[in-house]
Order: sequence, then structure tokens, then C-alpha cells
Amino acid sequence: MKDLKIYTDKDIDINIIKNKKIAVIGFGSQGYGQSMNLKDSGCNVVLGLRLGGKSDKKAKNYGFKTMTIEDAVKWADIIQVLIPDEIQADVYEKQIKPNMRAGQYLMFAHGFNIHFKKIVPPDGVNVIMVAPKGPGHTVRSQYTEGKGVPSLIAVYQDPSGNGKEVALSYASAIGAGRAGIIETTFKEETETDLFGEQAVICGGVSALMKAGFEVLTEAGYSPYMAYFEVLHEMKLIIDLVNQGGLADMRYSISNTAEYGDMTRGPKVIGEASKDAMREILKNIQNGSFANEFMNEMKSGQKEFNRLREENASHPIEKIGEEIRSSFKWGRNENIIDRNKN
Repeated sequence: MKDLKIYTDKDIDINIIKNKKIAVIGFGSQGYGQSMNLKDSGCNVVLGLRLGGKSDKKAKNYGFKTMTIEDAVKWADIIQVLIPDEIQADVYEKQIKPNMRAGQYLMFAHGFNIHFKKIVPPDGVNVIMVAPKGPGHTVRSQYTEGKGVPSLIAVYQDPSGNGKEVALSYASAIGAGRAGIIETTFKEETETDLFGEQAVICGGVSALMKAGFEVLTEAGYSPYMAYFEVLHEMKLIIDLVNQGGLADMRYSISNTAEYGDMTRGPKVIGEASKDAMREILKNIQNGSFANEFMNEMKSGQKEFNRLREENASHPIEKIGEEIRSSFKWGRNENIIDRNKN
């Protein structure tokens, strides 16, 4: 294992990125967060979008210059691709690739399409990654508070010989240098990111919360109490873990909770759960998840939409909506406004 090297603003020349023309393709969560931060950091940035569309209107409301994707690619030194994974390859082939030139920097915030070879760039193009370890709206909210979201960087192709320096400079401009930047590879970022999402931070946690809610309500307990115990308190506990690891969480909770944590937790997440995780990881590594996902998106998303509807109608969501609309705690702290960003 390599020694950990964390880059911060003091290690980085932010003027590298300020002297380049940046085209951000897309104005979703990451497109919004990164482009807003780039603009506020004094960078020359335009948005490559479908002109006249919803994202185009939002971007113009924030004062951005917008272009067609084709024109933005022709104009730019750096093309940061921040549209959904499932459409990147098609957009690349039809709108980006025909307008690229040698020496440009093709950038991503996730290695999915490069690592699984859904996109295969020409040899003369630099291919780099800046991957904030948080949603785009958090990238923005942290920046406006004078902080930043830790980020990963990686270099896949480096014909110009300065891909790492360009990636670090871009990461600094979106605020990551305030928190810390770590170098990795496209392979490592892609596979660990997918695993974390599926087995732990999204899939694992949401399944665990729903299962706990179901067990309590099936046993006759109030769904409101169940919601508070298995979902609401999750953020409070994770904030402690984020601050100082499991040790800080266990320092803060009661002895009863700590003893229950260490003696009962392994009964829930034991070898059977780890075996399932190993299978998930294997399917990520061999590309079968990537192919399954891309096929689902190309074939009409019937299963994806069914799962969305099923999860949206789960009682934990209905109870949560009722509680949040009636409870004063956490009001006016939203970092997402779907109409604006």
C-alpha cells in the first residue's frame, strides 16, 4: 500500500486552470456545483447544453454563457463530461468526438465509461478525472461556506505530460483543495465507487433502514417511532462517524447503545452479508453490472422505473414525508431546490 499523499491548495497552482477554457457538459447536480464553483474561482467556463432546454434556461439564469455541445467542444481546452453515465457514450460519439482535437483534456467525474471502455478516446487526447466525494449540490454548498468536498484525481492518458497538474488545478478551483485531494486510478475509483454505492452507502443503508422499519412496525410499534429510530437518527450518528470515525460515535452514545452496537451489529451484518458483498464486487469487476445497467437504460428502463415506484411508495417514505412537513427540526437547511439547481 502506498503512503497516503493528500494535496491541498498550498500544493497546487490554480492559475493553470484559470488560463484554460473549460466546457462543462451538463447542468445536473455535478454540472451545477462544479460550474458555479469554477465561475466563482475566476475560471473561463461555458456550459455545453441542448439550447432552449430546461438546463439551458437554468444555466442562463445563473449568468452562464451556453453553447451547443459541439460548439463548446470546439471552443474548449478542457471538456468536463457531467451528464449521466448511461448517455455519455452516445453523446461522446455523436457530439464530442467529431469536434475534438489533439491536446485537449477530456475530463470525467466518474471513471465508469472509460474503465468499462464504453468510451475509447483517441491517443492524442488527455483523459483525466476529478471526482468529488459528494453530490454536486454539496460541492456547491460547501464552497459557499468557505469549505470544500474532498476529491479524487486520476490520469488515464497523458500525451501532454501535465494531466496530474491540470486535474489538481481544476480540483482546487471547485474547492477540493480546501479539504484534500487524493490521487487514484480510473479502475480503482470506478470499482470502489460502485461497490460503496451498492453495498454500503446507498443500497446497503437504505435496505437496512427499510428492514428495520418493517421489523418494528410488523411488531406493532408506531411507524412514527420506527421512523425516528431507524432513519432520522442515522444522520446524527453518521455526522459523528464522519467527524472522528466509529470511536467518536461510540464515545458520544450511551454505554447501552455501545454494548448493543458491538454485540448485535455483527449478527445483522455477518458472513452472509459479506458473501453478498463479495458477489456484488465480482459483478462490478467483471463488467456484468455495467452491462446490466446500460442494457436496462437502453431498453426502456421498465425495471428501473418499477423499482423507483416501489421504493417511493414504501411506508417509510410516506411517514417520513408527514413527519418532515410537520416538524421544525432541519427546516430551511435544504441544499437542493429542484426548480433552481
